[in-house]
Amino acid sequence: MTPVKICGITRVEDALLAADLGATWIGFVFWPRSPRCVTPAAAADILAAVPPQVTGVGVFVNQPPDDVAATAARVGLGAVQLHGDETPTQYVVGGRRVIKALRLSADSTAAAADTVWPGATLLLDAFDPVQMGGTGRRIDWTVASAIARRRRMILSGGLRTENVREALARVAPFALDVSSGVEAEPGIKDPVRMRSFFDALRGAPSSHPQGSRVESTTGAES
Repeated sequence: MTPVKICGITRVEDALLAADLGATWIGFVFWPRSPRCVTPAAAADILAAVPPQVTGVGVFVNQPPDDVAATAARVGLGAVQLHGDETPTQYVVGGRRVIKALRLSADSTAAAADTVWPGATLLLDAFDPVQMGGTGRRIDWTVASAIARRRRMILSGGLRTENVREALARVAPFALDVSSGVEAEPGIKDPVRMRSFFDALRGAPSSHPQGSRVESTTGAES
């Protein structure tokens, strides 16, 4: 099965269900302006409750590098997802994997990905002037597919049970990231939607047989 990140986790029961259904990662949002924001203490408690094979990913937006590093260490994150204007020269994340968000607008092209944080795994999401993710809006899958052929990429933006298999077939991403598509409300996951999302993935061809490896800041893999 294609690796999946369930993002915007705020409750231990949602994290446990995500793990039970086969999620590779669970995502915690630490951007204070997000309705899915959690404290480092709450995220650490949730992550401690899930099986060790599930990796915690922290989502940050233009937050001070020292704060990002401190939160990652306190929570025990395996990766950080940077959703703002961060650059590799600013952020040293203690050897953790970096996922760099690229928010695509209507006029974005595949070339937009070529110079974004070389060595990091890209996460493609929909551009919004206010929200930094979790918009529920779909990106251009033709552009996303072209980017997936250029470098390792996680597909996000408007994924849900009804379209996830089509997304895999058309884009062939390394992995999938879903948040609002499996929610009852921001930060509260819907068990029925979560189960149906994973059910839709069962039997679908995995886009990349290398599994759940995520590139590090230097391009190495684990």
